[in-house]
Amino acid sequence: MRTALVTGAGRGIGRGIALGLAEAGYTVGLVGRTRAHLDAVAEQIGGDVCVAAADLVDGTAVLDAVARVEEQLGGIGLLVNNAGVIERAEVPFVEDDVEDTWRVIEANVRGPLLVTHAVLPGMLARGEGRVLNMNSGAGHRAMTSYTGYAISKGALARFTTQLDAQYRDRGIRVLDLAPGQVQTDMTASMPVHDGRIEWTPVEAVAELVRAFGDGELDALSGRFVRAGTDTVESLLTALPQILAAGARTLRLGPYGDDDPVA
Repeated sequence: MRTALVTGAGRGIGRGIALGLAEAGYTVGLVGRTRAHLDAVAEQIGGDVCVAAADLVDGTAVLDAVARVEEQLGGIGLLVNNAGVIERAEVPFVEDDVEDTWRVIEANVRGPLLVTHAVLPGMLARGEGRVLNMNSGAGHRAMTSYTGYAISKGALARFTTQLDAQYRDRGIRVLDLAPGQVQTDMTASMPVHDGRIEWTPVEAVAELVRAFGDGELDALSGRFVRAGTDTVESLLTALPQILAAGARTLRLGPYGDDDPVA
């Protein structure tokens, strides 16, 4: 089923993914908070596209938006949990506003949980579906700032492994995709990127999403890929090594074969 729901589709990476999927022949549902931004993307896509504005941390609003997309598209084959935010200040945790830290965790974790919970029943009823969670290197690598963002992406990575473990046998495939450093309004607001001249093209992100949606990366379900470093070809070439090593997944590393925690 070449239909997709993309959250945060009104701007930045979500917009690029939506445009890329539409160009590849997908019928796309655009979901996000600001209707005007979604409408602008829909106008650029043209043709058969569905727009549903919703606050993605509002459970009732999410259910309504997903129902509208499912009805218009005839079902959702690919869910792209792209919407996300980051802290307003680039500071260590104790110097930050803990309420802002929580705002980020709530948006980046509760949002994907609600949307996936609403979309998954339809996928399970059809016996197939794909969920892509937009992740980050922050999900597995320690940072000196952006504590809430790092926590949220680590939690999202665990959500990916949970979905894979629970629903792989029922036809569901799940993937974590880190977009790399894409030039967006969000990255422009981050001091860590001041002076950066090399960026990951959003088209590289969209191509990995398209390949996952088409089933080309199904063998990597439950794992992590990164645009700008990984390509469809490089991932398929490395697939035997990835699977043999149990690589690209969130887990606790043992200190040796006799580690009782392993």
